[in-house]
Amino acid sequence: MKNIRKIALILFSVLSAIVASAQGYPYRTIENNAWHAGEKLKYKVYYESLLTGKVNAGTATLEVKNSNRLFNGREVYHIVGIGKSNSAFDFFFKVRDRFESYVDKQGIFPHLFIRRTREGNYRKEDDVTFDHKNLKVTSRTETKKITRYIQDIVSASYYARTLSADTLKEGDNISVNFFLDDSAYVSVIQFQGRQIVETELGKFRCLAFKPMVVTGEVFSNPYPMTLWITDDENKLPILVKSAVIVGSVKMELIKYANPRNPIEAKLD
Repeated sequence: MKNIRKIALILFSVLSAIVASAQGYPYRTIENNAWHAGEKLKYKVYYESLLTGKVNAGTATLEVKNSNRLFNGREVYHIVGIGKSNSAFDFFFKVRDRFESYVDKQGIFPHLFIRRTREGNYRKEDDVTFDHKNLKVTSRTETKKITRYIQDIVSASYYARTLSADTLKEGDNISVNFFLDDSAYVSVIQFQGRQIVETELGKFRCLAFKPMVVTGEVFSNPYPMTLWITDDENKLPILVKSAVIVGSVKMELIKYANPRNPIEAKLD
């Protein structure tokens, strides 16, 4: 009987190890009622300065796709952001940007971030792999320790859209960790209250935020930007206005397709 119990104990231990291995690392689960695969957003970008006046500088698009790729056996969304200056604006400042993020469907955190940036004479290409289990991130040039579930600059905005705004009060702060250019940052997003915003698409009830940005060649003020998102389940980014070192930039939503929920924030 003792031998049988020993064998049973060994078998139980082996089966437990197999089950644990099959389940893998216990990643978090985030409830996401804000967006899904198929959502497409298109923005018009304006630039204004004393030298140029207000000009239509280009367009930006964001699209969420399903992906056949698996990361550690986990399904992901493939989110692609593209920014492009108009041909008339190219002479002044040519922009050809492409950002891609492979975002965990259940945990809403990035597994892979791809960056292809061309802005004037500036060039930047990078491929960043996130290992949230072992708390490290590997780019083309560095391997660094990270906090678990740190975001990239694309996934950060989609993660933020999953957060509830029901209890937010004016002046409240939300912190989001993100990784960019081989460095980890904490962006403190200040809630500015609920406002009515009018755009090319109509009037919307919105939540207004001021995200903290990295100061340097583009921004001299850590809070130069105001972002308005729809005050409904979608939390669609409707409008962005930002001061830059020379002039100001405005990005306005002009077309959307396949939102997850009805746009209840639209007033007309």
